[in-house]
Amino acid sequence: MAQLPLPASGRIVGPCHYYALRVFYEDTDLSGIVYHANYLKFCERARSDILQLLEIDQRAAQEAGEGAYAVADAQIVWKRPARLGDGLLVETRATSLRAASVRMYQRILRPAADAPTTLESAEVLAEVDLRIGFVSPDGRPRRQPDDWRAKFARFAEGDEF
Repeated sequence: MAQLPLPASGRIVGPCHYYALRVFYEDTDLSGIVYHANYLKFCERARSDILQLLEIDQRAAQEAGEGAYAVADAQIVWKRPARLGDGLLVETRATSLRAASVRMYQRILRPAADAPTTLESAEVLAEVDLRIGFVSPDGRPRRQPDDWRAKFARFAEGDEF
């Protein structure tokens, strides 16, 4: 019996997380260029994958009344358009860690067609600086769980996972 595919997952390599995706028709506008808001969706998928790889269960924390992460601030710079059919890579780094928040830097890259597995000639399509805050179920900032903060610290330092 053939083995079924698993959901897509990224990979943590040193202090970076890499998440690959493909641009589908639903991601584009009439001209086949990725709609501007979808870059943020691509970044969100990558951040959600990081939590999965770090074994941070936001859903359980939210259901237990502890809280969850929410984007508190985001700045994006679009440099080049992504197009229908492009293979993209979202690169994410945790750049600073505070009691109730994590700052992250993300780049959306289009690897070169002749070198799809290397970043050396990849085109930077967008850059995103953001702050993710931990908030209680009523939306108020609160300290993130100590073990979650420790996992983000290990990620930022490039420890093995």
